[in-house]
Amino acid sequence: MANEKKKESSKGPRLTWKQKKDLGRRIWSDSPGLEVVHRDAAGIDIGSREHYVAVGPDRDAQPVRNFGCFTVDPHRLAVWLKQCGVMTVVMQSTGVYWIPVYDVLEQYGFDVWLVNARETRNLPGRKSDVQESQWLLKLHTYGLLKRS
Repeated sequence: MANEKKKESSKGPRLTWKQKKDLGRRIWSDSPGLEVVHRDAAGIDIGSREHYVAVGPDRDAQPVRNFGCFTVDPHRLAVWLKQCGVMTVVMQSTGVYWIPVYDVLEQYGFDVWLVNARETRNLPGRKSDVQESQWLLKLHTYGLLKRS
């Protein structure tokens, strides 16, 4: 009978492997049960050679694009985001490459959020720069990130 009772920690009951799997599927579904906080959002994974930018699939036929790091590229990025109707942008960078992009996006009137890569690193679901930008977009849309 003792084996039939679920172990409980101070945080509540432990989930079984099946419950964790079902929860993971629900989080990755189109309706994860979270409230949308930033509807007009974009996610940017800043790199040293190129930046990957994701917008919602309803915003553009090609919702993920990459832009270079030359002077004209952040301006092209900002113009594209304006065309997509984006109001707020979240970006993640592990170096100083975010500074020119941040400055240009602020000039174009975006609400720019720089987030710490350490806070998103331990979350599951990221494999490539494209997926990283989409993951940032999803987390920001549901208000799960905080500014650095």
